[in-house]
Amino acid sequence: MATRTAEERQREIVLAARAAGSVDVTALAARLGVAKETIRRDLRALEDHGLVRRTHGGAYPVESAGFETTLAFRATSHVPDKRRIAAAAAGLLGDAETVFVDEGYTPQLIAEALPRDRPLTVVTASLPVAGALAETENMSVLLLGGRVRAGTLATVDHWTTKMLAGFVIDLAFIGANGISREHGLTTPDPAVSEVKAQAIRAARRTVFAGVHTKFGAVSFCRFAEVGVLEAIVTSTQLPAAEAHRYSLLGPQVVRV
Repeated sequence: MATRTAEERQREIVLAARAAGSVDVTALAARLGVAKETIRRDLRALEDHGLVRRTHGGAYPVESAGFETTLAFRATSHVPDKRRIAAAAAGLLGDAETVFVDEGYTPQLIAEALPRDRPLTVVTASLPVAGALAETENMSVLLLGGRVRAGTLATVDHWTTKMLAGFVIDLAFIGANGISREHGLTTPDPAVSEVKAQAIRAARRTVFAGVHTKFGAVSFCRFAEVGVLEAIVTSTQLPAAEAHRYSLLGPQVVRV
């Protein structure tokens, strides 16, 4: 077998990470027939190019304009963390009577964790969220119209943002593909970015909820700065020192 160039090897590593959700240094070294240090060097180069994030012993792919995980995949990764985060985020409801629930698996879990003992109006672009709540007593569900994206089953484009622009919402629960202190909240698709930005404009309060792997990741389209958030809810796997750095930009950071 011909020896791969570094570029070919790195392309293969990215494809493997995107297919499996993560890659392991030892397994990659064996599969590609190179030393572990070579793989570590490849991962450093790929991280510098914003294609992967390194972890202890491996890496996972960063979502970008050319790659985004599906809702089905998100429903299989970090699920216990996401459930804890969702419950804590729902606990920040306060006296809100109208809430926006974003697309994505963690927001879907937030929707399911919302209290059932009081009237609540839920505005969402997510078909799974609307379906999960439609028959719930005390809940009025407003599904935003628009083009449905296949991977996430959520509506986008001008119909969606125009409908959102007509509302004043007490609290928006927002997700993102990446959050960083420098680049703010980002997502791969410009159409999705527009919906998220409009939801934040319509809301009096905004809460971001996401697992620790989102932090430091940067995607293609920026839709908000960290400072617009009232709170960030994540897991204790985000180091306390890093959480503190985010809190200096304005939001309360809750680690669960």
